[in-house]
Amino acid sequence: MLNVPNTLTLLRIAAVPALLICVTYGRYGWALALFLAAGLTDAVDGAVARLTDAHTPLGASIDPLADKLLLVSSFVLLAWKGAVPSWLAILVVTRDAVILGGYLAISVLSRPIEVRPSALGKTNTFFQLITVGFALVSLARPDLPLDLVNSLAHYATGATTAASGLHYIYRTLGS
Repeated sequence: MLNVPNTLTLLRIAAVPALLICVTYGRYGWALALFLAAGLTDAVDGAVARLTDAHTPLGASIDPLADKLLLVSSFVLLAWKGAVPSWLAILVVTRDAVILGGYLAISVLSRPIEVRPSALGKTNTFFQLITVGFALVSLARPDLPLDLVNSLAHYATGATTAASGLHYIYRTLGS
């Protein structure tokens, strides 16, 4: 069912190619604006879904997909541009590939499983968003002294990415 939260999520998915095009062609201010708008739609669609009890199976599927498309593609492109370290992009991509591959394997081979975000997973998403946001600010405004902030964001994101990936594996295999 296409309701307001699902429409906002689809708009977030549609913003991903535009964001990547802006980064590719050096339009970092526009990329930052699109990234902030995408983040806003993520917050709004969740709030609207909760307040209006508008949860749908479609929304449960496409909302995490939209987040992954936005973040994974951003990390890959920002690593290519040198705005985030390659090791961090590799860690982010590997974590999500392992989680997705594990989910698909278990669903096909044994039983469907419900993927519920954990507090650690949500913390990781927060740090990933912060890291991408500061990387875009640094590209848009290279005159700002953000090296320390970016380094702290990289290590916090790396730590929470590894920890949440291991936690999802442990939780899934333990159930």
